[in-house]
Amino acid sequence: MVRLNEFPEEGELVVCTVREVKSFGAFVTLDEYGNKEGFIHVAEVTTGWVKYIRDYVREGQKIVCKVLRVDTSKGHVDLSLKQVNEHQRRETIEQWKNEQRAEKLFEIVCSKYGKEVEQCFTEFGRQIVEKFGSLYAAFEECAINQDALKKEGFSGKWVPIFVQVAVDNIIPPLVTVNGFLELTCPTGKGALEIKEALLRAEQAKDAKVNIQYVGAPKYRITVTALDYKLAEDELRKSAEKAIEYIKSHGGEGKFIRKE
Repeated sequence: MVRLNEFPEEGELVVCTVREVKSFGAFVTLDEYGNKEGFIHVAEVTTGWVKYIRDYVREGQKIVCKVLRVDTSKGHVDLSLKQVNEHQRRETIEQWKNEQRAEKLFEIVCSKYGKEVEQCFTEFGRQIVEKFGSLYAAFEECAINQDALKKEGFSGKWVPIFVQVAVDNIIPPLVTVNGFLELTCPTGKGALEIKEALLRAEQAKDAKVNIQYVGAPKYRITVTALDYKLAEDELRKSAEKAIEYIKSHGGEGKFIRKE
């Protein structure tokens, strides 16, 4: 992972590789910080008494630790393994894997641009990380919105190359939200009017809307979009379209966000 700082900050979660295990603790290398050395005291390996430290850590193992203290003058980084829960571990490893992938994609960009990686990082890579937080975040944003770099003020022959690599290799993350419609229409054409109301609700420009029959008079609306705000907006619009139509044709409608 590309890091703009030489050392991690206290409280940060870092990916490490166990280098050497002793009875009093474990020495590790910080994968994201130029393989700088870190140390996990045996008291920070797990809660409770540790009889055999190798029951918890072993040489070559990839682990996620929390940074406790950093002494930049001595190059010391004290770490804790026990202060990282399973959710944090999975999330940090996933981010690390994504960033490794992003670095490979960045190499492709540099190759197509005709310059060395170091040159590209100096020219625009560092600024991208500063603006988006990470290379992967930049690639992901460009896959979602191809004008993302331009909107942030970036320009140059490398920009369309970066965007194309993002579009070709990154699948934007999708989120799904649900809600419920209750539609009734006592007129002679009530069933047809409800069907038309639901068809109108399924029409969306920036999201995928799916409606399922739950049980009279209830229907489940499922909206899939690129982010929660967009998904929630489309969910609300879909419900409003159905309710507006059914009311204008002699029926009643109600939207329920959650059961």
